[in-house]
Amino acid sequence: MATIPITKRGSEKLKAELHQLKTVDRPWVINSISEARAQGDLSENAEYEVAKDRQGFIEGRIQEIEGKLSAAQIIDPSALEAGTRVVFGSTVKLEDEATGDSVTYQIVGEDEADIKLGLVNIGSPIARALIGKDEGDTAEVQAPGGIKRYEIVTVSYI
Repeated sequence: MATIPITKRGSEKLKAELHQLKTVDRPWVINSISEARAQGDLSENAEYEVAKDRQGFIEGRIQEIEGKLSAAQIIDPSALEAGTRVVFGSTVKLEDEATGDSVTYQIVGEDEADIKLGLVNIGSPIARALIGKDEGDTAEVQAPGGIKRYEIVTVSYI
């Protein structure tokens, strides 16, 4: 199985979700199923069906998270020594060459990406364009509105 890169923060977030699912959500849904069973005829019991569906979702999500964590390669960005090269986990300040606008992104794993927080998935077009480049380089990104050019202003590992 291939390893999945994930930051230390992303790993902790998945572990917290797994803990919530196992200690809170799973016992709650099991209790809901038993209460619905106690009401009698299961063939016409909508609460039972809903609880069973929810149980299936919870069990599937638990398996998914456990699989991801078992294949995870946890990377602590603050421990990286890549100089000024853009690598997984690095925080990159960019300047749009056309408008002069600045943006800052951290390149993270799929499960922790959130563009509103400046966290971009390693598989995204912008991350793929940045990986391997150095401070001062220009990256061309295929955006919906055409190709955008960004200058890499700073690269940090925090």
